[in-house]
Amino acid sequence: MRPGRVLEAGLAGATVAAAAAVVSYPGWRDWCLTWGTVEGESSRPLPGDEFLHEPGVVTTRAIGVEAPPSAVWPWLIQMGPGRAGAYTYDWIENLAGLDMHSADELIAEYQHMEVGDSWKLGPKGAVLRVARLDPDSSLVLRSDDGNWVWTFVLLPDGDGCRLISRNRIRWPASTVIARAVALYVMEPGSLVMERKMLRGIKERAERGHGRAAAATTN
Repeated sequence: MRPGRVLEAGLAGATVAAAAAVVSYPGWRDWCLTWGTVEGESSRPLPGDEFLHEPGVVTTRAIGVEAPPSAVWPWLIQMGPGRAGAYTYDWIENLAGLDMHSADELIAEYQHMEVGDSWKLGPKGAVLRVARLDPDSSLVLRSDDGNWVWTFVLLPDGDGCRLISRNRIRWPASTVIARAVALYVMEPGSLVMERKMLRGIKERAERGHGRAAAATTN
């Protein structure tokens, strides 16, 4: 088969696969919205829930980290555009002008955060402001328009912890097409980015904790 035909066949296959994923999304939507959670995590009340009582969608995603909350917390509070990034696919976020550059080390100048501090997500994006801050426990960000609350929670789990990320979003009134894009594009897309972020935080925290433990032993 000629290269052109191979490319055409590949594009056709990808199109069919994408269409199948869209059509079947209602069947795997719950998995998408609750990726990584264990029993009870997706439904348990979390700090920040009180800031948005009637969201259009709630995602609760989680991961186990083999490091205590105190080893994960520094990676959370240095996050943000123009700071230490979000540990996900920078190139995708920067297509939207978010100025994300994920750091692999802790950065001293970004280790201070207070209620009221804010992130601006690109020139036309939302402003996320720190609404609640409980060191080594929870970080709650709330958009200035009140339509988005993003919470990170650290729960001790043996010698490690569970890292939970919850998004509560109120979709503004919009067209049928806009709602369909939110459902079939934004929701699965958010899983791709957030799963990478959670795994990125886990890897960095475990690596840093391992170094600290080794240094103590030596």
